[in-house]
Amino acid sequence: MMSLSRGNLNTPYTVNCVNTDHEDIREFLFTLGCYPGERVTIISKLASNYIINIKDARYSIDKDLADAIIV
Repeated sequence: MMSLSRGNLNTPYTVNCVNTDHEDIREFLFTLGCYPGERVTIISKLASNYIINIKDARYSIDKDLADAIIV
């Protein structure tokens, strides 16, 4: 297992868990559809910003959020 921030571009990953002590971060990721068992793909990385694909929708997240997603 690794954090999403260490993943490769255009490779689908399955979310194992959201690892954070901040409940607001966990709730935000869940509203995006990022929960255990869901597929997530990194579309692009620019500096500390990530464009990810979850359930046929694209979202922009920062490195802190990507570090919290364990795949």
